[in-house]
Amino acid sequence: MLNTEILKKLIKDKKYGLAITATQLRSAETKARKMNKTLLAILIDDGLVEENDLYQKLGIYYEVPFISLHGREFKKDTLSLIPAPVAGTHEVVAFEKGPNEVKLAMTDPSDLQTIEFLRRKIGLEPKVYITSPSDLREALRFYHTELEGEQLRIIEESQGQAAGVDLKKQAEAISVITIINSILENGVYENASDIHIEPTEKEIVVRYRIDGILKPVMTLPKSLQNGVIARIKILANVKLDEHMIPQDGRFKIQIQDDKVAFRVSILPVYDGEKIVMRILHEDSKPLSLDQLGFLEKTRSLVDEAITKPHGMILVTGPTGSGKTTTLYSVLGILNKPGVNISTIEDPIEYRMPGVNQSQVNPKVGFTFASGLRALLRQDPNIIMVGEIRDQETAEIAINAAMTGHLVLSTLHTNDAATTLPRLVDMGVPPFLVAYTANIIIAQRLLRKICTYCKKEYKLDEAATKELALAFDTKKLSQLFKENIKGKSEKEIDTFSFFQGAGCHRCGETGYKGRLGIYEVLEIVPEIVKMINQRADANAITSYAREHGMLTMLEDGLIKAKLGITSISEVLRVTKE
Repeated sequence: MLNTEILKKLIKDKKYGLAITATQLRSAETKARKMNKTLLAILIDDGLVEENDLYQKLGIYYEVPFISLHGREFKKDTLSLIPAPVAGTHEVVAFEKGPNEVKLAMTDPSDLQTIEFLRRKIGLEPKVYITSPSDLREALRFYHTELEGEQLRIIEESQGQAAGVDLKKQAEAISVITIINSILENGVYENASDIHIEPTEKEIVVRYRIDGILKPVMTLPKSLQNGVIARIKILANVKLDEHMIPQDGRFKIQIQDDKVAFRVSILPVYDGEKIVMRILHEDSKPLSLDQLGFLEKTRSLVDEAITKPHGMILVTGPTGSGKTTTLYSVLGILNKPGVNISTIEDPIEYRMPGVNQSQVNPKVGFTFASGLRALLRQDPNIIMVGEIRDQETAEIAINAAMTGHLVLSTLHTNDAATTLPRLVDMGVPPFLVAYTANIIIAQRLLRKICTYCKKEYKLDEAATKELALAFDTKKLSQLFKENIKGKSEKEIDTFSFFQGAGCHRCGETGYKGRLGIYEVLEIVPEIVKMINQRADANAITSYAREHGMLTMLEDGLIKAKLGITSISEVLRVTKE
């Protein structure tokens, strides 16, 4: 943990070049006390310092070299010189070993006690480097890459469990607790969005959804099924002896400095009960629109829409397309001391300081509709409704938008234009839809090419034909010229794109991380007329495209040309 006094000394000493004013420092200290956070966390979160830059300056202060661990490959025998619990607790990893010395990366090189302990334990002379906490967390993930091999030993030890043992006792068995802890922890370290535990006839399959794709990670013997399911039921605080109906629950764990929530869904299936756990990083900061993947053209439309004092901003797409993340990012921009923001959600996925968040609870009659009515009596400026599911919720949300509130919400539709007839089909009068909707954002998530193994290639004849089926390739050059700046005409006209070759950093997939592709429909006067005339979605889309709207496919193709994603990934996502 970085000493606060040393941090303040660095900031005040101009030779280190940290451009923070005395006023900013005082304000950050006050905020840190109020939010019960460290001064360092506030300075980084608020963008007053860049983490790596700060730790480079700390290296100068401590007179030790700085090392970036980002993207570095670790040899297992070197990493294992320091046990995982010691590495995590003392924030230190061994990254290189020589005949007589071992190179240590630490966040606090003044921790002489740990250095001396490692000197005695390893038997080599430590050479200390300083690294940033985020780089160290990335390195610690390498302790968690051998999930299946680690579990096999535990499973073999637990094979002898008696089938008739009480469920609660099975859930409390050390082997079951260890397995569940490892599954949860590794899911977080692998950046999974969901963990699936699926019973089959002869075994239990564990899969992680990583970058939108399900990846099998391990299998467990059938004899552990009751204990594993019971353990998760206890954590999620649901009925242990109920096996015939679906159940939903939630629990939290802490991994190092991160608080992680798991939203648990339990469903009876033929071979037992299937469990899906959605991983929610509650302390995550909302991403900016640029980080989400908005191009300059679409971002400017969203920027303009959120400055309006009233009306509706609707985000549409299938389940898992990142709609809620987009809404939270917009809320992050709007979240200022002078406005009252209230939300009604199911569930609350991220905690946002300064926003009044309410959780739907149908068991007691607290639905989106009843919650929204209550919110309107709370003097809000901005309202977020997690989802418009029925006519009642739609009508209340639209009336709120008409009476001076900015309303943000989501729907399930395949594209932007379909949202308008969908609201009309719900029973909302067309004129209300027309005069309250400001902007509609349709989106999908696609995988980004791994930056470590990215390679350029030219489309072959088969790939060109596949692309031509989805998009008129003669219009591609024009699309790229209008939306890509900083590339020559020759670069734009060539059919060269990028793909990932596959490496250890991306699990040999060629992809790492995700971003959105978007279709942003601005409700201009002509579209207002079309809604009032009950025009269908195709007519609205045709008009919008003629007047410059980018479809999700076009947005994705531009990102493929920029080298952010691949053509095959764009076609995969937009075909769905």
